[in-house]
Formats: sequence, C-alpha cells, structure tokens
Amino acid sequence: MRFDGFYAICTDLEDNALDVINTNGRRWIIEDGFKIMKTEFEARPVFLQRDDRIRAHFLTCFLALLIYKYLERKLNRGINHFTPENIISALIDMNFVSVSGEGYIPTYTRTNTTNALHGTVGFRTDIQIVTKKEMRKILSCVKKS
Repeated sequence: MRFDGFYAICTDLEDNALDVINTNGRRWIIEDGFKIMKTEFEARPVFLQRDDRIRAHFLTCFLALLIYKYLERKLNRGINHFTPENIISALIDMNFVSVSGEGYIPTYTRTNTTNALHGTVGFRTDIQIVTKKEMRKILSCVKKS
C-alpha cells in the first residue's frame, strides 16, 4: 500500500533516473506513430513471405509516417487541429480527372483540411483546371523539397 500511485520503470538504460522518466513520458509519441501506421496506413496484416518484401513494405509505411508527421506538424500550428483521420482522408480524396489536351480537373470537395494542406505545401490544386504545364511545375517543386 505504501507504493500505491507510484509506477516502476524497468530499463537497461544507464542514464540518470530523471532522464529515464522524461524519456518514458514521451513514449506515447512513438506509440501514436505505430497506431497511425496500423490503422490509417493499414500496415498490418502483411501477407508477404520474402524478407526483402516485408522490409520494403515497412520502409514504405515508415516513410509515409514520416511525411505524414511533417504535414501534421505544419498543419497543426496555431489554432488549427486536424486529426490523423482528417488529414489522411483529405489526401486520399484529392483526386483528379485527366481531360485530354486540357489538363486535370479536381474531383474533390474543398474543406478546411484541403485549404490548410494547400497553404502548407505552397501550391493550390483546387482551381477549375490545372493545366499539364502547371501540374509539371507542381511536381518539380515537390521533387525539389
């Protein structure tokens, strides 16, 4: 009863106790990343046999998480707060129809999330028609970043 309300931490770290406690307090950030990978990115179950393909699958998921976390950090500055579900569903829904000789027409509905995404990445894709020239310019900007 004397230890009620106390938590024990068992670790192989050789840091001082305060550093271990601080590290343990930030563990939720890592766990949140795994949760996003498993639920939003559907990283599991994996129906792969070869080790190289399993590694490639998880590398892809990890890179997606890295890009997502970068976007989330940029988007959630200030008064905005977008959930992982908001951001990922907005990105998935941002589709276009290719019109021969014209360019690309956005087929998604503008939302607060898509508006924030446009402001974050520095270009807009919600205009009436994005010409092929403009789309190439957007893609070249993205490749440089």
